[in-house]
Amino acid sequence: MRVLRWKVARAVASLCVLCAGTMAGAGQQMEGAAILQKVDAAVKARVDGIEGYTVREHYAVFRSKDEVHPVAEMTVKTTYKQETGKSYEILSESGSALMRNLVLHAILDNEQHVNEPGVREGAWITTANYAMQVKPGGIQRVDGRDCVALALSPRRKEPFLVAGTLWVDAQNGEIVRLEGIGSRSSSTFTGPAKMMRQYVDIDGYGEATHARAESDSFLFGKTVVTIDYKDYRIQRRTGQ
Repeated sequence: MRVLRWKVARAVASLCVLCAGTMAGAGQQMEGAAILQKVDAAVKARVDGIEGYTVREHYAVFRSKDEVHPVAEMTVKTTYKQETGKSYEILSESGSALMRNLVLHAILDNEQHVNEPGVREGAWITTANYAMQVKPGGIQRVDGRDCVALALSPRRKEPFLVAGTLWVDAQNGEIVRLEGIGSRSSSTFTGPAKMMRQYVDIDGYGEATHARAESDSFLFGKTVVTIDYKDYRIQRRTGQ
């Protein structure tokens, strides 16, 4: 009888552990779903709320292991309008004409294309374009904000989609930092680029402040491009 009671007690204990594990898993799934809803909502709020903006962007190209002395630089004024996308005014440029033409001007052309109406929707960091999953570790402090880390997996292969990690604000779902590798190379001469982009809250919207991309090619070897963004001027849509 004593043995029977012990077996019953062990079975009940195992069942309780199993139920607790199932409930914990369901709770984590619900928490993850809530975070993803916040991410989509934050992107939608930015899309719906911004009529346009201007920002000053400084681009620098570094070669090999030297990330102190750029071989080419460019400063541009970017203008974004919801109905047309992005346009650029080059304010200054210096250094290697080859690197400016093949790297920096190519980046501007690509950014202009990606932000065209009908194209940009496929580049948004939303659950429509990415499979997202909350990573272990709970709340993490990133760039001075309480964040949740998400594993990103593009739903299709495009140069402007990134496989990696996304950190979002735990409260409102705004993007704080993105790190990863392009899901497909944008050039036949290079492999997919490693990239990182940091964001801050400006007028209630997550806006990029710094980016870094690193690629390798048989023509140029290791190439690093950094972009710094400043002097945002945001025009809200009427009623927002």
